Amino acid sequence: MSDATSLQQKYTDLLNLQKQQQQAAVKALDLLQTLQENDVEVSFLGSTLDNKSVQQLIAMHEENQLDILKTVEALNALVEQQITAAKLDIALLLKQGVDVAGLTGGNANQSQDVVLYGFGRIGRILTRLLAAKAASDKGLQLKAIVVRPAKAGDLLKRAKLLMHDSVHGAFEGSVVLDEENNGLIVNGRFIQVIYAKNPNEINYTSYGIDNALIIDNTGIWTDEEALGQHLQSKGVSKVLLTAPAKGDIKNIVYNVNDDTIGDDVIVSAASCTTNAITPTLKVLHDEYGVETGHVETIHSYTNDQNLIDNYHKKDRRGRSAGLNMVITSTGAAKAVGKALPELNGKLTGNAIRVPTPNVSMAILNLNLKTAPASADALNAFLQSVAESNKWQAQIDYVDSTEAVSTDFVGAQKVGIVDAQATIVTNNHATVYIWYDNEVGYSTQVLRVAKQMAGINYVDLLA
Repeated sequence: MSDATSLQQKYTDLLNLQKQQQQAAVKALDLLQTLQENDVEVSFLGSTLDNKSVQQLIAMHEENQLDILKTVEALNALVEQQITAAKLDIALLLKQGVDVAGLTGGNANQSQDVVLYGFGRIGRILTRLLAAKAASDKGLQLKAIVVRPAKAGDLLKRAKLLMHDSVHGAFEGSVVLDEENNGLIVNGRFIQVIYAKNPNEINYTSYGIDNALIIDNTGIWTDEEALGQHLQSKGVSKVLLTAPAKGDIKNIVYNVNDDTIGDDVIVSAASCTTNAITPTLKVLHDEYGVETGHVETIHSYTNDQNLIDNYHKKDRRGRSAGLNMVITSTGAAKAVGKALPELNGKLTGNAIRVPTPNVSMAILNLNLKTAPASADALNAFLQSVAESNKWQAQIDYVDSTEAVSTDFVGAQKVGIVDAQATIVTNNHATVYIWYDNEVGYSTQVLRVAKQMAGINYVDLLA
C-alpha cells in the first residue's frame, strides 16, 4: 500500500469514527433530555450536562478516554427502566463498570415555586442555570423575579442583561419579552417580573405563585428579622439568602453541613469564598488535622466597589476597582467555623480585591497535625478526593503549568485545586484554590434550595 493510499485510508477511518461519534452524541443528548423530564440528574465527572453541544459531549469523552457509545447504552437502559428522582455521574458509572440493570430511583419529587428577589450578578446566573434544565413539572420552578420599581423600558433592559453578559457571554437560549403580562419568556417558560420596594408588600398568590421559596440575592437584608419580612408576604414559605447571614441563621455549605437545615425556614448559602474553601478544608482536616491556618483571598472586584475614585463607607473600597489591588476584610475564614465547627477559631483571613471581573483564588496556609509526605502526596490525596463520587461536584483538580484565571470562567465546580502551586514544608501546607465566584457559587445555592424544598434524589452510585 502506497503512502498516499495509507493516508487516504486513515482519513476515511477518522471521518467514519467522527460520524459515528456525532450520531452517538445526538442520541445521548436526546436520552439526557428524556431523563431530565423524568427528574433524573446526570452529570459527567461532577459537571452538569445541561446545554452541552454534540462536539462538547464528544470532547468530554475523548479527554477522559471514555466511549460515548457506552454512554448511550447506559443512558438508554436508564430510560427503559423508567427511573425517576435519581442522580448519577455517567463518567464514574463507566469508569467503575457499574451494571445499570437493577438500579432503582426514589419517590417522585414535587414542584417548588421559586422567586428570585434581586436580579444582579447571582440572580441572572441562577436564572441561566435554571433555564438550562429541560422543561419538567418537577423540581425547582422559577416563577418570578422581583426588582425595585423602575421607569418605562426596564423590562427590556432586564432581558438584555440576561441575554448578554460581558463575562459569561451570550445566553444559549431564547429570551422573549411579554410586555402585556410584564414578564419574560425564557426558553419557553414564563417568568413574572414584579416591581416592589419591600419584601413584605407582595401578594405572590395573585400571580399564581404559592408556597414559594424566595432566593434573596440583594444582600440588603441579612438577619432573621429583616429576612423575615419575606415570610409576611402571602404565598411565601421559605427564604434562602445568597450572602453570609448574621445572628442565628445557619450558614450552609452544601455537602458539608446541609444536614443541619432541618425545618429551618430561613437559611443562608454563605459566601462564594466560604463555599470554595470549606469542602477542601474539611477533607484536609479529616485526613491530616488542621491546627491553625490563614486564608488569603485574591478576589475579583465586585459591584460594591467604585469604578473610579469616590467616597465609599468602607476603607479602601472607594479607590478605582479597575486600577488597584485593594486590601479589604473578609468574613470567609470565620464563616468556615460556622459550617465546620471543628475549625471554629482556628483560621484567620484577609482579602485583596484585584482588577479582574470574575474568577478568584483562595490561598490556604495551613499548619497540619499530621504532615503529608510531600507536595506530591498531598496532591495525590486531593486528586483522589476530586475524583470521588462524594466530592466531585464541590472539589476539582487541575495540574497544568499554563492555568490562569480566565480558564475557569463558567466553572461549575465550586473550588479547583491548582496542583502546580501546592507547597509542603514539614507540617505546613499551602494549597491554592481557583473558583468562579459567580457560577460555582450559584450551583451550590441551587443545591441548598433543593434541600430546603424537600427535593431529593437517590444517588445511583452511592
